[in-house]
Amino acid sequence: MSYAYTSTVVLPDAASGTGKIAQRLDVCIGTVVELLCALLLVSEIVILFSGVVARYVLHVPLVWTDELASMLFLWLSMLGSVVALRRSEHMRMTAFIDRVGPRTKALLEMFALTASLAFLLLIVFPAYDYAYEESFIVTPALEINNAWRAAALPIGIVLMVLVSLLRLIGTRDGKSAVLSVLCTAVLALAFWLAQPWFNGLGDINLVIFFVVLVAANVFSGVPIAFSFALATFGYLALTTQTPIVVMVGRLNEGMSHLILLAVPLFIFLGALIEMTGMAKAMIQFLASLLGHVRGGLSYVLIGAMYLVSGISGSKIADMAAITPVLFPEMQKRGAKPGELIALLAATGAQTETIPPSIVLITIGSVTGVSIAALFTGGILPAVVLGIALCSVVWWRYRREDLSQVSRVGKKEIGRLMLIALPAICLPFVIRASVVEGVATATEVSTIGIVYTIFVGLLIYRQFAWKRIVPILVETSSLAGAIMLIIGCATAMAWALTQSGFSSDLAHFMSRVPGGAYGFLAISVVTFIILGSVLEGIPAIVLFGPLLFPVAKQMGIHEVHYSMVVIFSMGIGLFSPPFGVGYYGACAISRVDPSEGIRHIWGYIVALLLGLLVVAAVPWVSIGFLK
Repeated sequence: MSYAYTSTVVLPDAASGTGKIAQRLDVCIGTVVELLCALLLVSEIVILFSGVVARYVLHVPLVWTDELASMLFLWLSMLGSVVALRRSEHMRMTAFIDRVGPRTKALLEMFALTASLAFLLLIVFPAYDYAYEESFIVTPALEINNAWRAAALPIGIVLMVLVSLLRLIGTRDGKSAVLSVLCTAVLALAFWLAQPWFNGLGDINLVIFFVVLVAANVFSGVPIAFSFALATFGYLALTTQTPIVVMVGRLNEGMSHLILLAVPLFIFLGALIEMTGMAKAMIQFLASLLGHVRGGLSYVLIGAMYLVSGISGSKIADMAAITPVLFPEMQKRGAKPGELIALLAATGAQTETIPPSIVLITIGSVTGVSIAALFTGGILPAVVLGIALCSVVWWRYRREDLSQVSRVGKKEIGRLMLIALPAICLPFVIRASVVEGVATATEVSTIGIVYTIFVGLLIYRQFAWKRIVPILVETSSLAGAIMLIIGCATAMAWALTQSGFSSDLAHFMSRVPGGAYGFLAISVVTFIILGSVLEGIPAIVLFGPLLFPVAKQMGIHEVHYSMVVIFSMGIGLFSPPFGVGYYGACAISRVDPSEGIRHIWGYIVALLLGLLVVAAVPWVSIGFLK
């Protein structure tokens, strides 16, 4: 199973003059929207950092910074979603469509486009109504019409409609386009005609819309965000009296929560540390310490992922920073590509709780758990799982031949340590800023960005200005894809809650044999499965608000439960044959996924044993909380 990500714009082949015009319009829209995204992201950094300086340095708090940042964040999320749609970067499952014939694959690709377009057309007028209703509200700090903020929803949706239509018009495979449009229309008509039948099914509708329909869309290649959105729209429109404008409100709530602004900012920070050479400096220092030890570079990989995760907050950025620096040397020493991929994927799961993890920020935003507490509680559990991985490395490399490997001298180690010191300090600067109250979990990312820019310019003197705009655009695209998933998952979770599913689930979980430990055991299994199928953020947004209250009733500390949930989800996320994280590691490293599967199971067992320790000993997660 894999999810489609591309880093280049995917435009359809056009055979006709109309198709070429469609492509030119698509390029024009894309250029303008990408430039706006880059400007919005820079504006967010400037606004939030200005707020930190004004409050902590000048002692003159700016009361409007959070409000303005939240307003611009909704625009960034929607326009980033447009860029992601145009670049085909919305997360989707491609396992099934990659195994069918060319003709069927082309039809499914078009169906994914038309199904997404169908939702956008259905939601555009409710989005306009929502923006109109918001025009009667005046923001408290800036005292401006809230329609300036809410307008991002209908405008972003209209732009996504235009991009989708231009792709349909510009495609060379007109037959597949027509068939997919007809298929989508027929399915929509069938659901509409079946409305009286749905009214008599009761809770069975939950299975039809949120299990069958979601699964059918996901496996046919429809992006996950649109799969969630179509199921939620269908359930609300066909089985309830809820106005669809309420769904738009839930989309807005999920996509513009200020805490989640940390997601694009930390993604951007991760790209900066790779560009400035900070990641390379850290890894070279660690390699000089352990390069002469059996399996030494594998230990370096584990340590490097631990350190880099504390900087970037993004697993994709972590892996992209480490693999080009460390893998070539490891392969020179005889390490097999499959072994490297297996360990890289395992460390991805191990470091899920290293602050400032996007997963920690997400779980805090949707459950109300203190993010500062999560940042503190996530450090030691990752060490426990890291020790488990190191034990596997020791066993596998206990007979490694190092006769050709020379030990690095103390003077050279000292030199490399001095070079790496500014980079190694960054995770501690970030954590100290949050713990000491200098900045919030969102604002602290801007401190990291400013620190990295100064270090890159003044110390490492490695700063490629020409890469900044592409990095800003790529960050916006990835953030837009993530935010749309969170927005649609938030709406879906709300619909499930209103249906009574949450109370039924809470009742069932509260009756699990074994009390708190029985509940933890079921949670581990559940989130391993959810992590492998849904990916982390959608799984947390959907089920976090439902299960955390149950855990609290069971007497389980919310930070302890968060660590168990995140590691369970991470193990599922990075485990083949379903985990998308595993395939992401393979894609970044350019290694065939089949090469790593037979090597990874020892690491998975070690991670599970480490998870059992974390689940059984709450002190590991909460021992250092105040």
